[in-house]
Formats: sequence, structure tokens, C-alpha cells
Amino acid sequence: MTPAGSAEGGGSQGPRHPRHRRRTRHAGETGAKPDSRRGAIAWKRPWPKTRRQGRAVRGEAQRSHTMPEHPTHAFGRRGLALLAAAAFGGGAGMAGAYLATGQAAAAGQAAEPGFDPGGDLVARWSLAAYQAIKAKDGYRDPLAASRILAMMHLAMHDAVNAAAPRFATHLPLSAVQGADPAVAASAAAHGVLRALCPGQREALAFEAEKTMLEAGRGEAVARGRLLGETVAATMLVSRAGDGADRVERYGPMNHVGAYRYTPGYDFLFAPQWRSVRPFALLRPAQFRTAPPTSVESAAYARAFAEVKRIGGKDSADRTEDQTHAAHFWYEFSDIGWNRVARVAAREHALDLWDAARLFALVNMALADGYIAGWDSKIHHDFWRPVTAIRMAAQDFNPETSPDPAWEPLLPTPPVQDHPSTHATLGAAAAAVMAELLGDATPFALASTTALPENPVRRFQGFAAAARENAESRIAAGLHFRFACDAGLELGRRIGRYAVANHLRPVE
Repeated sequence: MTPAGSAEGGGSQGPRHPRHRRRTRHAGETGAKPDSRRGAIAWKRPWPKTRRQGRAVRGEAQRSHTMPEHPTHAFGRRGLALLAAAAFGGGAGMAGAYLATGQAAAAGQAAEPGFDPGGDLVARWSLAAYQAIKAKDGYRDPLAASRILAMMHLAMHDAVNAAAPRFATHLPLSAVQGADPAVAASAAAHGVLRALCPGQREALAFEAEKTMLEAGRGEAVARGRLLGETVAATMLVSRAGDGADRVERYGPMNHVGAYRYTPGYDFLFAPQWRSVRPFALLRPAQFRTAPPTSVESAAYARAFAEVKRIGGKDSADRTEDQTHAAHFWYEFSDIGWNRVARVAAREHALDLWDAARLFALVNMALADGYIAGWDSKIHHDFWRPVTAIRMAAQDFNPETSPDPAWEPLLPTPPVQDHPSTHATLGAAAAAVMAELLGDATPFALASTTALPENPVRRFQGFAAAARENAESRIAAGLHFRFACDAGLELGRRIGRYAVANHLRPVE
């Protein structure tokens, strides 16, 4: 196990089969070399260029989402019967289904007492999910990844608390007596991931079987497995039709201040995400941000000058530490902040219930940060600094001056400026962890995009890390300061709302 407070790790991984050993190595987790090249952060096109490709993509999308739409393919008739009890019957009907099936599956076996992997089980599945998503598509769609992570961690939380209630569940489940909570959590994670990352079933099955081998045999283990499978199926059905699979096109506007496609891209990434059903929020626009600063204002000119001065590719004013921070935080936020959660869970030695709740709330907040952030971004449709600086001659602001050759330190993502969703997600995750664990949690962290000379950064607490994360987007040349400030405020509101209204302690 990586020592608490060290440069991360994904929890104790234990011995691994040689066939799967290479899957565990990646930067910031097990010491693999970081990669800050553009290819490390690749945004895939949300729709194909040709009609023929469009038909192929739609067909593939339908095939890849067969599992959530038809849970019998993943769980069989027994799982579907339990799913029906969980989703539509609940109460004694569901408990009876578990009891009857569990007794038949575990007849004559004695439960193995004392199996308690603690919060490390949740961290293991957090890392396994990262590896599965990376193997699936190179982790090129952080929005879809955040949805997978939220579904998996909510399923784990619900499975644990259906087996032994300490916190309210996300899904409408009833308590199930006699099920092993850890086995239920592992089976729930496995069920969600094997449906949403079907090409990684062998590696995921290996992770699930480790828990089963550790737990031993017995009626509680059999019931826990059935409970977890049922919760996973229920989660998949509950998110079917949530808007994530819609295809929506976007055409840029030409008025001053409006978003234009950023260099290297001829599309806006995932415009449909503004309408995806949130996990914690009531609606995507619940905390929609105020409009960005007017391009004709003095405040805009100050923000313009700042990002132009320190965010340029060859800036002489950006400090070495700002450059290091810009690269460090460039990785997708759902990757980095789940790593922070793993470090924090170990630092606080969280048990299974508290760790499951922490990761569930963090990933609810991260997923909703993307959804709410996309809602505000597309609503305001504000241009990025690279566009604003190159087109400053047209902004009617006498205090700005154009530089047609200006380039940011790092490539600009293909989505609008305001608010910064990087800042939003960082603040959302930090708010959740501060609410649950207290902000005074010093930690060290690595990153998949860190420069080799600065592989680890240290922070005095979650809020400090979130602030540096937001500031890094200015030093990278990617956002105006007002977009980062708006993102921080939006993220804090999302994180605090999630903790105040979801997965509350059972009275």
C-alpha cells in the first residue's frame, strides 16, 4: 500500500495475475512515466463526418448500450426477477426473493465470518474503473467517463447500504438481511462496468473474483453477490434514456464574443450533455452561472491582458511553478479528483460505508459538474482566449490589442469558455470532501500530465488544490479569470448541494 499522504496510489492492489499486470501501470498511480503531449488529452468527435459513418456509429451505439436497455443479457432470468422486485416491488418482496435465491445457492454452506476489506475495496474499484475506461477508448470522453464512474460508485454505495443500512440509498431499495456488504459492493461495481465497458470483461471479472476469493464461501457471500448484481441492473435501467446517447449538432455564431471552433477542431464537443439528467441536481440549469463579463468592459480588458500575458505558449511572465501547475492539472478532472479521493480515503482510514459514500458523492458532483457546466457554457456561448486574442481588433474594446499569432501554452479543448468546467469539477469534488472529511487534509498528488521535473505537488487541503486547479487554466492560456471564478462558485454549490440532499445518514 502506498503510504498515506504520498504521491497517490489507488489503494492496495494485492497480487495480480501476470496477464493483467500491465493494466495497473499508469502515471500518478503506480509510477508510470507521465505524458503531457497533446495525445494524452484527446477529444473525440461527437458525430461522424459522413452519413455512412453516421449509420455505423449509431449502430455501434445501439449495440454498446444493449446491456443497460436489456439487463437480462447481463444478469440472466434470476437477476431480472430480483431486479423486478427491487425496482418495482421493493419491501418484503425483494427481501424474500433474495432469501429464497440465496438459500438455494448457498445450501449447506457456512458463512465466513470477519471479511472486512474496508474502504480499500472502493478505491480498488475506482482504479479498476479508470483502467477499464482507458482500455475502452483511451479515456477520450471525460463526460461519458464521469457518468460511468457516478453509476458505478452509486451502485456500490447502494449495495452496501441495502445489506447493512447506515446511509440513505440513491435508488429506491429496501434493506436485505444476511447479505455480505463488501461482496455486494464488488458485485455491483462489476455489474455496472461489465455492461458499460463490455470489452474489458476479463480484467473486470478478475477484479471481482479477487473479492469473492477473499470473502470465502457461505450464504452471506451468495446473497451479497445477488444483491450487488441486482443493484447494478437497477442502476443501469434507471439511467437508460437519460440523454447521454443523444446526438446534437452545433453551429458557431459570428457575433463579437461568440464561441468559434478552437484550433485543431472543427466541432463542439458533446453539445447534448447540457440536457443529460443530473445525478444530484434537480435540473442542469439549477445553478446556471451569471453571464460572462462584457467584452467592451474594463474588467474584460484586465482578464484579457492577464491570460494573454501569462498564458501564451512562449510567455516570459509565467513563472516556472505556474507552468508546472498548468501541465499538472491538464488531465481530465474526473481522473485527477478521483485520485484525490483515493488519497483522502486512505489518509482518513475510511471504512467500507464511509468510503462508498465519499466516492459516490464525489462522482455525483463530478458528473453534475460536467452537466451543469455544459448547460452554462452553451447558454452563454462565450469565446475562448485564443479566439479573443486573435480577433481583438473586432471586440470594440480600446484597451485590448490583437495578436493573430498568439498560441496558448496548452491546446484549447473544443468547448466554450464560461464557466471553466475544470474549475467547476475541482471545486465540486473539493466541496464534497471538505464537507465529509474537513478541509485540513494535507496531501501529495501525482498526475498523468505532470512534467517529469515536477511529478508530485503538495497541498494543505482540498480547497487549496481546487484553487490551484482553477488558476492553472489561466496559466495554460485556456480560460479568462472570470470563467474560472464562475466555475469555482458553480462547483462549490454543486458539491454542497449533493452532500446536503443525498446519501444522508439513516436516522
